[in-house]
Amino acid sequence: MTSISNSVVAALRVTFADTLPEPQVFGDEVTVVVKAQGLLAFMQSLRDEPALRFETLIDVCGIDYLSFGVGYEGPRYAVVYHLLSLEHNFRLRVRAFCEEEDYPRVDSVIGLWPSANWYEREAFDLFGIVFEGHPDLRRILTDYGFIGHPFRKDFPLSGNVEMRYDTEQRRVIYQPVTIEPRNNVPRIVREETYGDTGE
Repeated sequence: MTSISNSVVAALRVTFADTLPEPQVFGDEVTVVVKAQGLLAFMQSLRDEPALRFETLIDVCGIDYLSFGVGYEGPRYAVVYHLLSLEHNFRLRVRAFCEEEDYPRVDSVIGLWPSANWYEREAFDLFGIVFEGHPDLRRILTDYGFIGHPFRKDFPLSGNVEMRYDTEQRRVIYQPVTIEPRNNVPRIVREETYGDTGE
């Protein structure tokens, strides 16, 4: 651990005492993994406690752990927050795991950091993670009629529908995907040919 990461971990331990999950430290990067339940109160303490003062939200993103590592058994969806304390020159990553796979959700942090608005809409649009309490949770990058969430690992590579301009109707129309499924893994990596000598 560096002196910066030591300072962040010490400040977290002073503030949260026994309730703090064990921080993960990689160089200067400190990550705290929390549950979705109670996230809002935890985040408010990170922002308001004098020893921390994480007054700046840098980024919010979603993660899909569907095919993460061999034997991974944890929750499928998580939301990651990147925070900055200008006062103390600290950075912190907070990872909150969604408890349900069918309806992944966490509390919105817009009341704490208004800059979370578009970040949360993006995570909703691309991963389907619902941010409860968000004042305007709707798609931001895909079309309003888009089916599914394209950053989920089980989303088809070619998508569900395609759009094109129809010259007869003089408008853009949606139709089922016409792309034939194909194997996109390079031939040299495919398992069925691994170890073949060509004899």
